[in-house]
Amino acid sequence: MKWQGRERSSNVEDRRGARRGGLGGGLGGLGGLGRGGGIRLPTGGGGGRGGISSIIGIVIVLGIIWFATGTNPIDVLTGGSSSSAPTSSNASSRQLPAQGEDELADFVGVVVKETEDLWSEQFAASGQDYPEPRVVLFTDAVNTGCGAADSSTGPFYCPEDQQVYIDLSFYDQLHQQFGAPGDFAQAYVLAHEVGHHVQNLTGVLPEFNQARQSMSQEEANAYSVRVELQADCYAGVWANYAGQQNLLDNGDIEEALNAANQIGDDTLQERMQGYAVPKTFNHGTSAQRKSWFERGYQSGDPGDCDTFSGNV
Repeated sequence: MKWQGRERSSNVEDRRGARRGGLGGGLGGLGGLGRGGGIRLPTGGGGGRGGISSIIGIVIVLGIIWFATGTNPIDVLTGGSSSSAPTSSNASSRQLPAQGEDELADFVGVVVKETEDLWSEQFAASGQDYPEPRVVLFTDAVNTGCGAADSSTGPFYCPEDQQVYIDLSFYDQLHQQFGAPGDFAQAYVLAHEVGHHVQNLTGVLPEFNQARQSMSQEEANAYSVRVELQADCYAGVWANYAGQQNLLDNGDIEEALNAANQIGDDTLQERMQGYAVPKTFNHGTSAQRKSWFERGYQSGDPGDCDTFSGNV
């Protein structure tokens, strides 16, 4: 990915231990895309939704919590876990290192900026503002609006504070443990989490949180799969946008597709326990994740990311 030297987002907050970290810009109020005019983002059926209803912590593309800690990711999706996580000892926030001093922080800042540009355009097409999410870099553990979390959670989005959280050591795990190397695999992770922010603004996450209250665990898992696949599709839409900006290198899309393949529920379960249990899937199979990312990439239209109608 051609990212070096490009503008970084101002919405990146650094809480990595004693390292320099910066407070990103504040977030505006919740917005939503109207159904008339511009590009309509699918919202999972039904009319417009209101703001956040309760804690829904969206865990990224991996069921890391499940496999590494034994906690069902659906509990994290809705803030229902009774497990405790350590509080953060690195709560102070300072300015990001100057551009050029921390390559990985620069990379995150550039990718976040590109997602802001994309979604600002998409929301503007429907006459709406795009309240940009803040991305928080942390080490080991962090306090969030959705509760305390540690690095084993993996990258996640918290709708309560509209922030994405990531311990950058996750990228080493993505490469070494899950066999998904490359800067565009890393970009896919961020774009997926920002996709959850878009879902929060369009009402998908509040609707999911409300609907699951009357669902069985298996039904909630199936609904979660649709939520996660839409975020994958939105990541593909961003990849299309990056291509339009001439930011893609040869092999970038293959890196993202490989990452989607490596972190499918079936592949993860077979790797971790030797067999897969489909009724427990909550992010989608490898084939589904690749297919929905590719759909978003090929079309570039978030309106084609309706994972809530028909089969996925």
